[in-house]
Amino acid sequence: MNTSSPWGKKKKPAGPEDLLADLIQKIRDFFEEQNDQNKNKKEGEEPPKETGPDNNLGYQAAAGKIALIVAAIVLLRGVLACFYTIEPEQQGIVVRFGKYSRTAEPGLNFKIPFMEDVIRVDVTSVRKEEFGFRTKTPGQNSVFDKKGYENESLMLTGDKNVIEVAWIVQYKINDPVMFLFKVSDVPQAVRDNSETVIRRIVGNMDFDYVLGNRATLADMARQELQRDLNKLESGVELVTLQLLDITPTDAVKPAFNEVNEADQDMKRLVNEAEEQYNRVIPKARGSAKQMIEEAHGYAVQRLNDAKGETTRFKAIATEYEKAKDVTRRRMYLETMQSILPQVKQVYIMDNPVLPFLNLNGPGSNVLPPTSPATQPPLIPQESTTK
Repeated sequence: MNTSSPWGKKKKPAGPEDLLADLIQKIRDFFEEQNDQNKNKKEGEEPPKETGPDNNLGYQAAAGKIALIVAAIVLLRGVLACFYTIEPEQQGIVVRFGKYSRTAEPGLNFKIPFMEDVIRVDVTSVRKEEFGFRTKTPGQNSVFDKKGYENESLMLTGDKNVIEVAWIVQYKINDPVMFLFKVSDVPQAVRDNSETVIRRIVGNMDFDYVLGNRATLADMARQELQRDLNKLESGVELVTLQLLDITPTDAVKPAFNEVNEADQDMKRLVNEAEEQYNRVIPKARGSAKQMIEEAHGYAVQRLNDAKGETTRFKAIATEYEKAKDVTRRRMYLETMQSILPQVKQVYIMDNPVLPFLNLNGPGSNVLPPTSPATQPPLIPQESTTK
């Protein structure tokens, strides 16, 4: 039996694992020595004789050494288990006998060994759930696989049309305690509630509305999904909910393309009609407004002229009552003054007018043919031309 010191001059183990391995090796060596002694007895060899008290003391010393080593290992492990480190992107949830005790912040922390455990939760990483497809090769040129996920993407719209919707949900943990203890499987809860919300929203909308209002539907779904997850106390916060692909099924794609082409033609014709409308109608409205303004101006002018003439007539009538001859003479002269400047020829005759038909037109200087017997004598005339 080896009675040398177990520590000897060997190098001290660097950790609990080394101490435990050393202890196991010593126990194995002890039992191998016992087996060798028993084998020698069976073969008739005399084992080295030792007195009874010394033999008992040897066994007690070996057992004491083993117990001392076990106690040292347990003590070392307990001391090392008192301290732990939480990374900057994590939060530590300390549980005492399986029940939540406190939340540990990033850095070096202390816990009671053999009574408390620490669960590290990453609260900064963004988790992702995909619906209707899976990402095979992530990166700048990502590769997606839609085969086998039709049950997730096939939906029925409010007007009884089948449509395929692929979307993605990204979320992160904002309450580690709820995330760990309130819901047993948070990712599955996110998937189930997300699918329920999307199907409910798409089922209440028409086919055309779903195709043309992707951003509006995504925002509605994100708000409803966040409310449902808050009711479940899942401890997660949605980062984004994005509808990636909304297309009709392969069976109706040809008809859908024809409908799109017809819709584009209709929009083109409507745009052309609106262009023509915007070019013609404003011009017509401007012309109508101009005519109305001119009519108003003409009406005002005529009304003012009428009022002026009326006032002038009343004034003249008043003066006429005071001096009839003078007023009549004056009115005559004023009339002649306004008329005579516009007359090219003036004929003053004391006798009846000669039968001249066209006085100012072509051939006005040519006299009509008459016989000498019937021609009346010409009366000298005095003409004045202005």
